[in-house]
Amino acid sequence: MPLPSILRRLRWPDLLILAVIAAGIGYVVLTMESALSYEWRWGLIPDYILRWSEERGEWVTNLLLQGLITTLRISIYAGVLALILGVVLGIARCARNLTVSLLARTYMELLRNIPPVVIIFIFFFFLSQQLIDALSLNAWSRGIARGDHAAVWEFFFGDMRRFPSLISGVIVLALFESAFVGEIVRAGIQSTPTGQREAAKAIGMGQVQEMRYVVLPQALRKVTPPMANQFISLIKDSSIISLISVQDLTYKTVELVSSTRLIFEAWITTAALYFLLCFGLSLVFRRLERRR
Repeated sequence: MPLPSILRRLRWPDLLILAVIAAGIGYVVLTMESALSYEWRWGLIPDYILRWSEERGEWVTNLLLQGLITTLRISIYAGVLALILGVVLGIARCARNLTVSLLARTYMELLRNIPPVVIIFIFFFFLSQQLIDALSLNAWSRGIARGDHAAVWEFFFGDMRRFPSLISGVIVLALFESAFVGEIVRAGIQSTPTGQREAAKAIGMGQVQEMRYVVLPQALRKVTPPMANQFISLIKDSSIISLISVQDLTYKTVELVSSTRLIFEAWITTAALYFLLCFGLSLVFRRLERRR
């Protein structure tokens, strides 16, 4: 909805609520300044988003924007991988084979009922890191970074010297989020009318054909809105992987605070960047859902 139409719809109770919120924010700011003797330095924040490089003669990304770009990369790659794994888990959860169904249910229930921080560390040390060492990704990524085509790889993955860290974050986050995606897919599959599945059997379709041509197309259309919400949640959950030294937006903010002591400015800016990203995506998904 355009901003002018929103302003025209405001009435005095709305203005009163906005005034109370503004007064509350102002009170918190003044209390911080007096109680903590905190000196605000907002003028320094833009330089940590974009800075002018004298050596290159152009604007280059700095800590906060670098972290935001890494967060976007991780979220996109982990989202695609989580979607693939989640669809497999959802189908397995509805399988007629009891063993397959129980294995999928055990995986999903464990991950959905254990704190994400615990899951992140378990996956990182016992799975992700072992996979990286087995594939020798450290040596491979260093070779790419020293090669002639490093710019192409850096466009998709950033600094190739940190490629193993990025892949660790993607794997860990995708495995965690796939449990929630699988539950969404499972609900979509089970919401398909029984009569349609029986009709598929009546015309001679096997289980694979029934799932491919009848059940999944309807289920995926139904689960599009919750899938979009889960992707937004994935972006917010990606901040957790900063604990395993993945240099996303949260990790870069910690670096900024440690080096400059811009505590409130840095974290408020980071919160604003996450909000703009997630709120913007929610508007996009809402419009796509209306068109659908």
